[in-house]
Amino acid sequence: MAPKIKRKSAPTTKPVSEEAQQPPTVNWPPLTPLLPSSDLSIRTVVPSQILTISSLWPSKLCNMYISSLSSLPLTTTPAGPKRGLALRVNDRFQISDPTFAEKLWSGTALKELVLEYAAAEQGIWGGEVVGLNPNIRVYRYRPGQFFDRHFDDSNDVAFATSSSRDAEEVKARTTWTLLLYLTDRSTGCVGGETVFYPEAKKKGKGEEPVVCELEVGMVLLHRHGRECMLHEGREVTQGEKWVLRSDICVKR
Repeated sequence: MAPKIKRKSAPTTKPVSEEAQQPPTVNWPPLTPLLPSSDLSIRTVVPSQILTISSLWPSKLCNMYISSLSSLPLTTTPAGPKRGLALRVNDRFQISDPTFAEKLWSGTALKELVLEYAAAEQGIWGGEVVGLNPNIRVYRYRPGQFFDRHFDDSNDVAFATSSSRDAEEVKARTTWTLLLYLTDRSTGCVGGETVFYPEAKKKGKGEEPVVCELEVGMVLLHRHGRECMLHEGREVTQGEKWVLRSDICVKR
């Protein structure tokens, strides 16, 4: 089911900045089918830095979203980045959608898993978790596209406690990046791995990079802000890499 959007007509091939105005609403496909939380768990890749959740979304749901997202007005990032920013070449769409962010958070096993992990690993999320960043980003990487080495910043957000217009807003900040992969080698995507580069050891030799392979339906969580690890999205050489992006938010 393709998303229905309300927007002014505009070329889809013209590069635009992240701050470009986006459509006010998107009708996302329903989040079904889903696996119960009892069948899922958070895996630690690097303690306090990189975590994964396999099969948060089954392949059937991922396929449905790829078909749907393909109809969005994706725009290509500028060829030349702003000074001090890493080179990124991909197609993207972003929208502020608190309702969908809440569905992704509470309508899946994500909330339960994150809060359970917080109980076992005190302070892991950097504060009291309130949900996901309503700033939802859709990324598509085609052959030749990539995201060079960079750090993810932490951002302050106003987090609504309900969907009501009169709802109280909670001051929050983002602490962990959330990437939900919709494709991998089984869908024809080759390359596109997310690679992290640990700090150099005292002897002057850097640690081996940590390579996170794409996996359909897998969530990759990594700490950002001051404690963010240098990382990159490797070049896609075949097929398409589709990703949904949000962030873990905590009270500030």
